[in-house]
Amino acid sequence: MADETKWRPPGDDDDEEEEVDEAAYKTVKDAVLFVIEVSPSMLTAPPPPTTTDAKRADTDSPTSAALKCAYTLMQQRIISNPNDMMGVLLYGTDKSKFNAEDDASGNPTYPHCYLLTDLDVPAAEDVKALRTLVEDQDEFKELMVPSEQSVAMANVLFCANQIFTTKAPNFSSRRLFIITDNDDPHANDKSAKSSAAVRAKDLYDLGVLIELFPISKPDQEFEKRKFYDDIVYNQSLADPEAPAPVSGPTKASSSGDGISLLASLLSNINSKAVARRALFSNIPLELGPGFSISVKGYIIFKRQEPHRSCYVWLSGEKAQIALGVSARTAEDTARAVDKAEIKKAYKFGGAQIPFTSAEIAALRNFGDPVIRVLGFKPMSYLPVWANLRPATFLYPSEDDYVGSTRVFAALHAKLLSSRRIGLVWYIARANAAPVIAALYPGAEQRSDSGLQTMPAGLWLIPLPFADDIRANPELPNLIRAPEPLIDRMRTVVQQLQLPRARYDPAKYPNPALQWHYRILQAMALDEELPEKAEDRTLPKYRQIDKRVGEYALEWGRELQAQHEVWEKENRGSVMGVASGGGKRAAAAGEGAGAAAGAKRTKKDDDGVVVDDAAMKKAFEKNSVGKMTVPALRAWLSGKGLDSRGKKAELVERVEGWYETK
Repeated sequence: MADETKWRPPGDDDDEEEEVDEAAYKTVKDAVLFVIEVSPSMLTAPPPPTTTDAKRADTDSPTSAALKCAYTLMQQRIISNPNDMMGVLLYGTDKSKFNAEDDASGNPTYPHCYLLTDLDVPAAEDVKALRTLVEDQDEFKELMVPSEQSVAMANVLFCANQIFTTKAPNFSSRRLFIITDNDDPHANDKSAKSSAAVRAKDLYDLGVLIELFPISKPDQEFEKRKFYDDIVYNQSLADPEAPAPVSGPTKASSSGDGISLLASLLSNINSKAVARRALFSNIPLELGPGFSISVKGYIIFKRQEPHRSCYVWLSGEKAQIALGVSARTAEDTARAVDKAEIKKAYKFGGAQIPFTSAEIAALRNFGDPVIRVLGFKPMSYLPVWANLRPATFLYPSEDDYVGSTRVFAALHAKLLSSRRIGLVWYIARANAAPVIAALYPGAEQRSDSGLQTMPAGLWLIPLPFADDIRANPELPNLIRAPEPLIDRMRTVVQQLQLPRARYDPAKYPNPALQWHYRILQAMALDEELPEKAEDRTLPKYRQIDKRVGEYALEWGRELQAQHEVWEKENRGSVMGVASGGGKRAAAAGEGAGAAAGAKRTKKDDDGVVVDDAAMKKAFEKNSVGKMTVPALRAWLSGKGLDSRGKKAELVERVEGWYETK
């Protein structure tokens, strides 16, 4: 899909703050080429399971599972990443196909390499064709015929090189996924090994990242060192647009380990499919005067929402993409107004205060982007409510300051061991307002299989200003629950703990977003519309009842018993409130008389005395402003403070006295 010029609302001028192009997080171009081996072992389905847990056992051959994986990923990308390219290359097949010239001449350019799906932006027809191949066994068996001759891996890699060069020459992310169970394709041919290593190096020089998905056989583990150590090796990616590398080797799946081969492949590919995007690059982190290092900032967590890639006009003979155009007009004459004629103004006191572009730029300029350390505090000083906006993940960069990684690592280790945070002054972009933020050290996290789920680094957490904090609401005097009732509820809460007492967002996809994409996918691929959305966030009522049903009933019986005890102890006060309205009317009459007396006293008696306890209580409830002026003056005079001025000044003096204590 071609990039179209997006419509912007009026008022988007160049002198505004540099905004983060959030659309770039969705439209980063990525090219993925699946290279799947076709061999007798790759076409052999695993043996039937001998255990009772047959549902989780592998039922597909490795080649079939890999094609299903490519089909599933293509379904995801055609909607969520419409600019990405995908392709499928089979090698080891009896048939050969690379381009139309192969079919005409009869002499294949790359023997026993079959380009099933060319590297391109996947269209609905491509997804349908791949789905037909996966579901139609006759078509699958007709194509998946292994070659009797061996295939040179150098030829396969050179074929992939030509595909990337011709189809995705300027993509920032290009990846080659090799799926095979042959750990040594050239066991007795050193020349073929050397040629393959040279072709792999050519791919890396081109910027293509090779990822291996090894598949272990039931009687033999995949040994990467035999051949693929020279083909696949770690490479530091300096391009912030590139996908984040996965630490650790890909876990091989076998039929006897209780993990489905297809689920294993999909899990690994999903973890590699997320592109790593820098929010800012090479901002100086000033640790002191004349002492700076360079860091990059990444958005790790970002809310995903359904996005419309374009507007479509449907009133013509066929659907057409609509391009938006905006124009400014004068309110009185309706004539078109040029941008040079417009000045920005802000309302103040009912008047319009105009500003020139230079004046607005000067007002917005607080300096160059920087992260300046102000000091350090214990972690306990950072309250949980202080995180107003998503935190930014910081990682060192050697581009501007050599040695930044060592200094960054030392700072991170010291903050982590001392359980301290840094307080920083932070300007993210040009024309951005400064922010006070916390520099929070984060430890590395790994999954059970040893894969890194969260790298070690520093988190930049924006802190609220005084203007952002609102006063707490006034709460009534609550009745504290008795200890026996609390003990019963403690058991209920303990039984409803999440696994490892931690929320894992990977287990809970957004039901609204998934339902939107599922409907879009069904309409694009001519599938039947689903009847019901899959919502994994719904509570599992049966499991909850099984785990805490009896405990909840015990809590209810205890609540009834405690309520009866409370009624007996407070029967007199309850009866007094529930008795007839005569007492309330009399009390109201007395209260009215007292109020009238109070008004008369307030009018002609300035000798009001307010004790410290009443004033302190009013200060704690933020209700000093509700007290009368004579009361405020009397209290201030008693403390030897100035009691002259308006009520607002008196309130400020009272609050200032308590704040400085």
